[in-house]
Amino acid sequence: MSEKVRVRFAPSPTGPFHIGGARSALFNYLAARHEDGTFVVRIEDTDRQRSTRESEENIKEALAWLGINWDEGIDAGGDHGPYRQMERLGIYREYTDKLLAEGKAYYCFCTHEELEAEKNAQMAEGETPVYSGKCSRLTQEQVEQYLKEGRPYVIRVKTPGNETFEVDDIVRGKVSFDSNKIGDFVIVKSDGVPVYNYCVVLDDALMEITHVIRAEEHLSNTPRQLVLYRLLGFKPPQFAHVSLILGADKKKMSKRHGATSVQQYRDMGYLPDALFNFLALLGWTPEGDREIFSKEELCKLFTLDRVAKNPAVFDIEKLNWINFQYMKELDADQLLAVCLPHLQKAGYVAENPDVATLIRIKEMVQALREHIQYGAQAAAAAKIFFTDDYAPENEETAAVLKEETAADVLTVFARELQALDEVTADTVQPLFKKVQKELGVKGRAVYMPIRVAVTGVMHGPDLHHIIALMGREKVMARLQKTGLLRRLPS
Repeated sequence: MSEKVRVRFAPSPTGPFHIGGARSALFNYLAARHEDGTFVVRIEDTDRQRSTRESEENIKEALAWLGINWDEGIDAGGDHGPYRQMERLGIYREYTDKLLAEGKAYYCFCTHEELEAEKNAQMAEGETPVYSGKCSRLTQEQVEQYLKEGRPYVIRVKTPGNETFEVDDIVRGKVSFDSNKIGDFVIVKSDGVPVYNYCVVLDDALMEITHVIRAEEHLSNTPRQLVLYRLLGFKPPQFAHVSLILGADKKKMSKRHGATSVQQYRDMGYLPDALFNFLALLGWTPEGDREIFSKEELCKLFTLDRVAKNPAVFDIEKLNWINFQYMKELDADQLLAVCLPHLQKAGYVAENPDVATLIRIKEMVQALREHIQYGAQAAAAAKIFFTDDYAPENEETAAVLKEETAADVLTVFARELQALDEVTADTVQPLFKKVQKELGVKGRAVYMPIRVAVTGVMHGPDLHHIIALMGREKVMARLQKTGLLRRLPS
């Protein structure tokens, strides 16, 4: 790329910040950082009914949380503002007046009923419905008369006829459009607000955007935008239309696939660096088999020529695996900070726990570390420590307590546990060998009945840590609950 790269992310603040929007923002960010270019964030808020400042704040917070920082735009400022479309209406009006004066745009007074009738007639003939352009043939006197009468109008551009508009898309390759199928389209609505395609062309041109990296669903907007670049006299940017994100069922990502917004993943206790890493791999493939990259590495490696044409599949298991790799790098205090809110939400820990409780919870999540892929899983993993409402999870698990030596194992272990002066992970660990030696049974026949009796499951964290964290009283109560203990010394 020879020219100084300037890219932009231009979301509409009309709802939760979708994971697809985050991926688009990330690809623009990585492209800018790779080329030592400029990353601009602006807001497309011309949908006045749905756009809210609350949604805009949500987008900004999500980008900041992910570590996607912008060089220019909302909040950051810059030489190409304003950076909200509704604050740029005067700019759009200036260019609209210029197009009207040059005869490249015109007032259209057609009613909705007239347009529908025209469209239906064309479709009945098997034609692609495009506006006939009849209002472009009105005389200046007619236009002035209609305006004087206060007739509602929109403003349309005169699309050149019998031409092929072509874009050499970085991802898609060459794509051609027949101008006769575009027609004279609206650039300013009857309420005076410009349409998306018009605003985005003017914004990109005046902000000197060199590369437009966006979702492939915007490819259908490209022909109208190319027409506008021509009529306005601006050089089009290079386009890169990135594939859609699909769910595991290969259908477009939606709520039925689970969480779809960045905020939801944040609330579930995913780590921002892990989500950053995962999103970078959604549609972009680095060389080699590595899947864990730092932000610095991704900025260095990312190039648009390695972005795939095929749709990217949002694999939640892969996200969980990537997040788990990042979770493993957390120290004890960081892991506690990730897990604590979810333990509090489950009602296991008070809102303002004392120091002793925090120390115990820190030890607990450390013991559970290998079983927590993201923060919210801490509540399910820690349930055994906070509730007695448990039972063997299935028939296979329940069968462990029916094995021939199970009663003897639980009885001897309970006796040895009672005899300990202090119950810690270090003092509990030797007890299993003691039981094994006394009864002459193998390791599994010792560990498994104790684990099932205490936790209700066959797999989990190291048993000596679980028992130490639960404490003697709770463990003894659970062993008694099995009904398998022989008479113990008082």
